[in-house]
Amino acid sequence: MIALSKPIIGEEEKQAVMRVLDSGMIAQGPEVAAFEDEFSRLMEGHHCIAVNSGTSALHLGLLASGVECGHEVIIPSFTFAATANAVSLCGATPVFVDINPDTFTMDPEAVEAAITENTSAIMPVHLYGHPAEMDSLTEICARKGLRLLEDAAQAHLATYKSQPVGTFGTAAFSFYPTKNMTSGEGGMIVTADDEIARKAKLLRNQGMEVRYQNEIVGFNNRMTDIHAAIGRVQLAKLRERTTRRQENASFLSENLSSVTTPVKSRDVDHVFHQYTIKSESRDRLSDHLTQSNIGNGVYYPIPVHQLPSFGKEINLPNTKVVAEQALSIPVHPLLTQEELHTIVEVINEWH
Repeated sequence: MIALSKPIIGEEEKQAVMRVLDSGMIAQGPEVAAFEDEFSRLMEGHHCIAVNSGTSALHLGLLASGVECGHEVIIPSFTFAATANAVSLCGATPVFVDINPDTFTMDPEAVEAAITENTSAIMPVHLYGHPAEMDSLTEICARKGLRLLEDAAQAHLATYKSQPVGTFGTAAFSFYPTKNMTSGEGGMIVTADDEIARKAKLLRNQGMEVRYQNEIVGFNNRMTDIHAAIGRVQLAKLRERTTRRQENASFLSENLSSVTTPVKSRDVDHVFHQYTIKSESRDRLSDHLTQSNIGNGVYYPIPVHQLPSFGKEINLPNTKVVAEQALSIPVHPLLTQEELHTIVEVINEWH
């Protein structure tokens, strides 16, 4: 079976974990601090606050930015539910908008049309590793006086006009096992704002900067040194593995002929967390790939606004079509050239 994705864990990660276990410092400690510092070097020196999941990074980033009850946050509906869940957990209302069907990212014109007097923030998702249209979105935020947050859970090392994704506003990254890098589980808040950074640190640690002097009501969303140690090893390998993903994606795009292959916009660096094709016969193609022992997945079959947890009756035509046609196929760094050829042959021969 050619796996759709898999965490790449080797001896270095195992040794890093054992080093932490042997140290006796297992909870948040020096490994977390080092991980934050090393990740910050990729983020133009912005503050980096490690937490226990990508969802926590989204949630605390929103709270630290001042999003609260009565506010509206504009997000795409074509995303993982965590994007909307994080907004709702702040007491705010997610406002769902349509996407560009080529890049799978938020449509700036739809954003502009959705702004109301209650809108406090816009949160684009750099889905599958392709950056959203940040020039338009930053201009809208500046003109309307809105907060800009980034769901960069899938976009480690992606850039927009040479600027790293995650440095346009307050951002959240995920280190879930199938992401382009993992810490086992975890997330990172990235911000250039000193006050947002301080509040995020308070929120992740029960509201404390000084032990037992709780300044605000907070959470236990800390990352452990065990997870940070894994993340540090993975981070050191991220650029090499990202290059491999991009090479695999280029091979697939150059050779697939019977499906719509992913678009890469000008002036962006797409990191291909997923390589997502489109087919009007998506479900039949998925069955064919599965029968041919090629892993595949649908991300995401139900737009978030239609999930039972939200249940919104709104018309998002591009979102609807993409949810019916999108299919992700293997692109991960462990693929062999033989496996890439097999994927191409099975898909091209299907039609």
